[in-house]
Amino acid sequence: MGLLNGTVRRRVVQTAAVVAAFGLAGTLALPLANAASLTSSAPVQKPMAAGQAYESYGTGAILAQRDTYTATDPAVLAAKKAAEQAAAAAAAAAAAAAKTAAQAASSSSSSSSSSSYSPPAAATPNPGSAQAIAQQMLSDRGMGSDQFSCLVSLWNRESGWRVNAYNASSGAQGIPQALPGSKMAAFGSDWETNPATQIAWGLSYITGRYGSPCGAWSHSESSGWY
Repeated sequence: MGLLNGTVRRRVVQTAAVVAAFGLAGTLALPLANAASLTSSAPVQKPMAAGQAYESYGTGAILAQRDTYTATDPAVLAAKKAAEQAAAAAAAAAAAAAKTAAQAASSSSSSSSSSSYSPPAAATPNPGSAQAIAQQMLSDRGMGSDQFSCLVSLWNRESGWRVNAYNASSGAQGIPQALPGSKMAAFGSDWETNPATQIAWGLSYITGRYGSPCGAWSHSESSGWY
């Protein structure tokens, strides 16, 4: 019985020694294997997909780009919005300036066309007629046939050269359509019936305001009144 127990104890000791030996070998082998795998080759970085790039900004943000750039930094977005607003404002200002210039050019062309228009030459007035009186008064002021033609066209439009012409809507009277007619009394108390008195007042008004009958005619052409 004692021999059996001794044999068993030896077998147990031998088995424990083998297990310990294998455990120690495994413990030593794993670190060595890991070290060998670490030193056997350099680490390899996988390539990025086509069209992808990394870009860094002052804020430290890194944005992955694929095909098109999309900003996410608030400062970048604010700057982009401000630039777009400035561009829109500049475009609107340029369009407004172009429209104003076009309108000014059109107005200038129309005004120039009106002022350059000359009425047809007036026929020789009948002696003693209102037109004959006006022609003589113009000649006395050193004005020629061109100014007489402008005056004839102007007062043809205003009154038809009628001494008793009256505009019911405005109250203007006489050949020159004075408003009110009583203004002509400064040139004679017979202002209601005498063409010479009316014409004298009319020429005084025209030369004082427009410089000449043709100046008054030009204004009438562009504005419809003088």
